[in-house]
Amino acid sequence: MLEERLMEIRQLSHGKIAQMLEKGIHLPNPLTLDIGEEVDVDRISARNVTIYPGCRIYGERTVISSGARIGYEGPVTIENCQLGRDVELRGGYFSRSVFLDKSNMGLGAHVREASILEEEAGGAHCVGLKQTILFPFVTLGSLINFCDCLMAGGTSRKNHSEVGSSYIHFNFTPDGDKTTPSLIGNVPSGVMLNQPPIFLGGQGGMVGPIRMGFGTVVAAGSVLRGDCLDDNRLIIGESRSKGVREYVPALYPNLSRIVRNNIVYLANLAALGEWYVHVRKNFFEGVEFGSLIHAGLLDKLSMARKERLKRIQAMAERASRSENFHSGDENRFRGELGHNFHKILDIFQGNADKDFQADTHREKFLGELDRVMQGNPGGYVETIQALPAEVSSTGIKWLECVVSSFCRMASDAIPGVQIY
Repeated sequence: MLEERLMEIRQLSHGKIAQMLEKGIHLPNPLTLDIGEEVDVDRISARNVTIYPGCRIYGERTVISSGARIGYEGPVTIENCQLGRDVELRGGYFSRSVFLDKSNMGLGAHVREASILEEEAGGAHCVGLKQTILFPFVTLGSLINFCDCLMAGGTSRKNHSEVGSSYIHFNFTPDGDKTTPSLIGNVPSGVMLNQPPIFLGGQGGMVGPIRMGFGTVVAAGSVLRGDCLDDNRLIIGESRSKGVREYVPALYPNLSRIVRNNIVYLANLAALGEWYVHVRKNFFEGVEFGSLIHAGLLDKLSMARKERLKRIQAMAERASRSENFHSGDENRFRGELGHNFHKILDIFQGNADKDFQADTHREKFLGELDRVMQGNPGGYVETIQALPAEVSSTGIKWLECVVSSFCRMASDAIPGVQIY
């Protein structure tokens, strides 16, 4: 009877579903699945993986690790995503993104390219992400649009950064710009998993690009339009006065701040890349599909960098052509931005000078990390949180040097913006 059933499935699905059943993957209703011919079944674990009815799995780069549960609340479409261990995607669409161990998304999720959910990060129902990076434990409520941002903070599932329900990160301007990436926390301190959580109250929003310190609490219903770099602050959003005024396209009254925040965001992506290459890689060794998931992380960071450079270059060109200048200084700055932007591209596309101070801190940190790993081998989160304070401090100095080095080079390329 089983042989006849397998033969029928082979005929209907070109053998992919049959291969999955033969591996021992749990498919409660296999005839309802659509598995792309390009999918490599060898990249789907045979250990405790369940794919519920109505799901679609596409993409030659798709990886599904042990313990994954896909489609429990509703049909799921996966396209070229890399899933770590015990990931739950309960319902929705997921494309060209990475989900590390125990991350999760609820019904109606829409997660698009260059998103990274690190360990135990996740969201409830109807959450939209694109070009979004969530550090471990970050939790999103329901009915949220949170594209083009990076969020850190928190130390556990009980002490985590959170975004309240019905929150939106405003990431598109009337001029058609998406130079709006927001840095909620930062990479150098955030990767140490020892910072106080950030709370963004529900029914609120954030007009990117914004930078925010750790431990910040934003009152529900607030719409943020400015930076708050200090840690441990309570923010109650200001109400906007009513009125009608003339709209001037490409005015960019806060152009220098927009450029500054974009450069700082790119510099933090560079620091995260250093962390993924020199630290994260060690924790993927010996893990099923570890090298593929690590490669997926680096690929998503590359996609994020290209997106940010493309968006800021388009804005720089538009701003430099605009005649809506405020002063001679503003005129010079806009011209300088457009004329010298190729230098920014060179800096962030791999042609930057090395920072030897960063290298010194890195080697010291990696040596101490190696000793901790040998004495107390464990998972990524447990190991990083077990680092002595002085070791974490060295790691922060390393990554801060990376960020400040990129910011300094960008400031030299465009002197009109003093960054960092």
